[in-house]
Amino acid sequence: MNDWVIESLDARDRALFPDLDGAIENTGEEINANWMSRLIFSRADHSAFYIKVYASRGRGLRRWLGRSRLRAEWENLLLFADLGVPTAEVVAYGEQQGQAGYRGVLVTREIDSTVDLAQMVRDKHPQLANPLWRKHVIHRLSDGVRKLHAHGFIHNDLKWRNILVESKTDPGVFIIDCPLGRKMRGPFLTRGRIKDLACLDKVGHEVLSRADRLRFYLAYTGRKKLNRRDKAIIARVLGFFAGRE
Repeated sequence: MNDWVIESLDARDRALFPDLDGAIENTGEEINANWMSRLIFSRADHSAFYIKVYASRGRGLRRWLGRSRLRAEWENLLLFADLGVPTAEVVAYGEQQGQAGYRGVLVTREIDSTVDLAQMVRDKHPQLANPLWRKHVIHRLSDGVRKLHAHGFIHNDLKWRNILVESKTDPGVFIIDCPLGRKMRGPFLTRGRIKDLACLDKVGHEVLSRADRLRFYLAYTGRKKLNRRDKAIIARVLGFFAGRE
């Protein structure tokens, strides 16, 4: 089992997180915590980091079989980077399983000056009413989702809280927090793509205009207008959560 891997080339990062014990002992502000994991925000002179510390491999079968929830999270973020999908930079990661139980850590670098889309909605951020800003976000998010889906990868939790954006005029868009994502095939891939799109539209239909939502789908498909198959897919997306809540 992997012990500790440092992805960063920065010597200062290596000094902060030299090994698994050092990462766990790093102090900072606790953002949230539950029986499985806790998230720490830690600021250094040169950068800031999120340290996710796990005390369990995950729920259900993940406690004993397959890759742990934490391993899935770091492998997925590294895959995003390989595919050219903007995401949080992985600094270091590792896990251990022994007689004392399981422990694991993932360290990512803070993405400066970003906020998640769900928080922007709650705050009624003025940029949400800016057509040019929305257009940039729509095209960059659709590009990221298209790259993942073209690779056969499903995020499985593509909610607005897992999308970080910059509020500046020409915003960066980052897809994060993906412990449930994985590659799929056949009908499972088709359903997964629809689920990802439905998760995005769950808030999108309340915040965005129909024109913006159509603009996103067309950018995602790379087409200028809908065909018959697109209309069938959109119908499945719109009905995905019907009767589930």
